[in-house]
Amino acid sequence: MMESMSIADVHGRPLRNLRLSVTDRCNLRCQYCMPEADYLWLPREDLLQFEEIEQLVDHFLDLGVEKVRLTGGEPLLRRDLPDLVARLAPRTRIRDLAMTTNGVLLAGAAADLKRAGLHRVTVSLDTLRHDRFQQLARVAELERVRRGLDVAAEVFPGFKMDTVVIRGKNDDEMVDLLEFAGERGAELRFIEYMDVGGATHWSLSQVVPRAEMLARLSAHYGPITPIESDRSAPADRFRLPDGRVFGIVASTTAPFCEDCDRSRLTADGLWYLCLYAARGIDLRGPLRGGASPATLRELLTGVWHARTDRGAENRLATRERSPLIPIAALKRDPHLEMHTRGG
Repeated sequence: MMESMSIADVHGRPLRNLRLSVTDRCNLRCQYCMPEADYLWLPREDLLQFEEIEQLVDHFLDLGVEKVRLTGGEPLLRRDLPDLVARLAPRTRIRDLAMTTNGVLLAGAAADLKRAGLHRVTVSLDTLRHDRFQQLARVAELERVRRGLDVAAEVFPGFKMDTVVIRGKNDDEMVDLLEFAGERGAELRFIEYMDVGGATHWSLSQVVPRAEMLARLSAHYGPITPIESDRSAPADRFRLPDGRVFGIVASTTAPFCEDCDRSRLTADGLWYLCLYAARGIDLRGPLRGGASPATLRELLTGVWHARTDRGAENRLATRERSPLIPIAALKRDPHLEMHTRGG
């Protein structure tokens, strides 16, 4: 094993953070992610096997990656996921091994994932109301998600919750969600509604900006204090007067492209340098074609050195902003979907 090195892109941003999608399937159909009736799924024979994932992760670790997050789709739909965690966890160069889940299957899986070596979980929850959950996710699974959150509080204390805030859909629940998270010792992160992938019905009018979120929460709780944090982290963190901490991911109105150190690997081995990128780099082909470790490292290094992506900033500068990708294009290429490239 070679020692880790640090590589930087054109803007001096290091490669530190890998979001690793293990499946494009999901058991919810959230309006901001998968709002259409039909989807084209990745062929199962194209999905990376666990051994292949391990090989690619090792190459990324050699180039400076130290955070790996398992995503989907819904990662708990990938069979034997704790086995993959157990394979990755012994790698001491992975400083943070985490998973993002919608929580539907978490109650029955949390203990196995913890035993396998998973460090942290983040659970997505956009509403506490059954009728809204049915409208937003189009599946009546709120009770199973709540059970998953209760188990996460025991197995992964201090876990994180993510809420996509959409005007007119759930923006009146921010206080309720903060209280719900606090009761479980979780840190809640509010996420501005983004115009990526499957957000085919996105409009700027539905975005609740960070400044408005803070104003609303301050009106309820009193003065809110910013917390200095890692500049490359997506969330700005804040402290309530009672000491509780929450975050806001302002990817739409105040992008963090300047310090973005993350990339995404799809379940079938396409490497995306930006959530807004139109194309990915095929890693499965060279890997299955017998490319040497040196060749793969050279490929990764060359691509990252040439990286110029600042997708969210470019979108912010768009004068007449509408959904990023037309439905017709999404139906032709599943890799354009956010549920395929790991959000």
